Order: sequence, then C-alpha cells, then structure tokens
Amino acid sequence: MQTPVARARTLPDSQSLAFLIVTFVSGLAGALQTPTLSLFLSTEVHARPFMVGLFFTVNALAGILVSQLLARYSDRQGDRKTLILVCCLVGAVASLLFAWNRSYFILLLLGVLLSAFGTTATPQIFALAREHTDKSGRNSVMFTSVMRTQISLAWVIGPPLAFMLALGYGFRNMYLCAAMAFVVSAVVVSYMLPSMRKTQIVTTAPLQAPRRNRRDTLMLFTGCTLMWACNGLYLIAMPLYVVGTLHLPEKLAGMLMGMAAGLEIPVMLVAVFYARRIGKRPMMRISAIAGLLFYGSTLCFTSELPLLAIQLLNAIFIGIMAGIGMIYFQDLMPGQAGAATTLFTNSTRMGWIIGGSLAGVVAEIWGYSAVFWFAVGMMVLAVGCVWRLKEVQPAAIAG
Repeated sequence: MQTPVARARTLPDSQSLAFLIVTFVSGLAGALQTPTLSLFLSTEVHARPFMVGLFFTVNALAGILVSQLLARYSDRQGDRKTLILVCCLVGAVASLLFAWNRSYFILLLLGVLLSAFGTTATPQIFALAREHTDKSGRNSVMFTSVMRTQISLAWVIGPPLAFMLALGYGFRNMYLCAAMAFVVSAVVVSYMLPSMRKTQIVTTAPLQAPRRNRRDTLMLFTGCTLMWACNGLYLIAMPLYVVGTLHLPEKLAGMLMGMAAGLEIPVMLVAVFYARRIGKRPMMRISAIAGLLFYGSTLCFTSELPLLAIQLLNAIFIGIMAGIGMIYFQDLMPGQAGAATTLFTNSTRMGWIIGGSLAGVVAEIWGYSAVFWFAVGMMVLAVGCVWRLKEVQPAAIAG
C-alpha cells in the first residue's frame, strides 16, 4: 500500500506538466526546422550540394562546442533555469534570422551559432528535470522517459507540419512558427519551471566519477555515437533508396518515418518498467541487437508491407536508446547532470556528422544499398561497445 508521501510523488503537478510542455514545444521548434533545412538551403539560398553538406557539418560541430561549454558552466555555477530561458530566446532570434535572411555565409556564420544555443535548451531541460526529480524523490527514469516521448511526439507532428507550411505558405512562415514555439517555451520556462540554484557541497575528496565509470562513459558514448550514425545513414539514404532503388511510392518514405516515430512512444514507456526490473545494461543490449536486426532486415525486404513491419525493430532500437541511454549517462556521471545529458546529445550530433559524411560518399561509389551494409557493420561495433558496459546503480536520492 502506498504511503501518502509516496502517493503524492506519483501525482502530476504544475512543474512536472511544465517540463512536458517545454520539452514538446521546444522539440516541435526543432522538428519544424531540421527536416526542411536541406530543401531550404537548396531552393531559397541556392546552395550547391557540397555547401548544403558543409552547412550540416558546421551546424553539428557548433552544436557540440556550444552545448559542451554551456554544460560545464551550468554544472559548476548559475541557475540552469536562466540558461534554458536564454537558449530559448536565442533560438527564437535564430529562427527569425532564417525567416528573413537568404545569405548563405551569414546563415553559416551567425545563424548556425545562434541555432546552437537554441538546440542546447533541450539537454539543459532534461538536466534540470533530473535535478528536480532527485530532489523531490520522484522516479527519474520514468519521468525522463515520459519527457523523451514528448520529443518523439513532436517529431510525429513536426515534419509533416513543416513541409505543409514550407510548401504551402513559404519558408518564412514556417520559421516564424518555429520562432513562436521558442517564445512559448521561454514563457513557460520563466513562469513555471523550478529554480534549482547551485549549493556548495562540502566533501573531503573531489567530486568525480570513479575510474571504471569514466571507462564505461567512453564506451557508452562510442556505442551511442555509432548507433546514432546508423540512424543518420538510414534517414539520409532511405528516401532515395525507396524511390530510386526499390522504385516504391514516394509517400512510403514518410510513412516509414512516421510509423517508427509513433511506435517509439510506447516503446520508451515500456522500456522504463523493464529497466527497473532487469537494469539499464540489458535494455541497451536489446536496443543494439534490435538495431542490428533492423538494418539487416532492410537489406532483405524490398516491398512495402515488410518494410513497414520492421519499423517495430527500428522503434525498439531508437526508443530504448533515446530513453534509457540518457539516464545511463547521468548515472555514470553523478553530480554532473548537465554534462551527462549534453554528452548524450552530442553523441547524436557526432553520429550525424559521421552518418552524413558516409552516406553521400558510399552512395556515390556503391549505391544506396551499400549504405545499409555500412550500417550493419557499424552496428556490430556498437553491439561490442554496449556489451562491455557494466551495470551502474544511480546515486541515492533524497526521499
């Protein structure tokens, strides 16, 4: 039987609702801009394919640099809520710049930098949520996973809405909608998110992860980077593979993306319950194996129904990694929620850099089918990294 305190901790409150709203709305801002960025650069800015690829690479590198610097700052001093507020406002400014400017080099030098602040809001929101749940005695794994489902939900809604706005009403209106999403996020952050100011911790030794945890953190980062790289390869190559190689309908590519994103939501929620029973390491192993089976199956099936069916494997792969992977990093790096969450986010960015670089080269030389063979090979390496992880117990929380 639940005690009154335990029961109270399971009930929703305004701050928990605020975390979910900000996660969804800020995620929607990103889901509006990312899927259409290459089309925007090609049609509006008139950038050559090489310049489009360069833009994505610089964008990812800037995101890694800015997010790591802000993560170190947020973990050492200052109020994380204020940092999130600033990031949302800067993200709105970046969206306005993309709405009104069509100079490639201004967007590359200034737009990318401002956008990096906007994208950094998300890992900082998750870091603040972890600190809040630890302080209040809530289940951080469950709450973080529920928050992560808001990102998936944003990506179910965002891409179709982005293409509808961009193609039907123009890119300017699409970016204005993204700016509005950032502004709404900033308002919710300002008035509803908790303020978790840093307190000085007295300890006889420096606060740092044990050496074994540092080794496991590196293995987890390598494994997640490889898995996100495979996901990047798939998202870049899949539409062209479906249409150009398999000669299937163009709408199938959108159906595959939408189905996978929709299935990720229940997968994340189910993964939380099993992670509490069998641990995070077995769940990450399941994720890696599902990814290996998914990319192998993509090479085996060439018709619509099987390709739609194996999206369940894709959802298991991404859903577990996205939901449990972030918590695993936080458990491996106690007292460094911002750095841990940002490290997980940067594994995504590094994966996109690797995936984006490989996809074009491999497809140019051997064709789009070969891209999935590379994905299978990288997943084998990722399975090896994940298999060598040690189970880690989260630090005790105040209750």
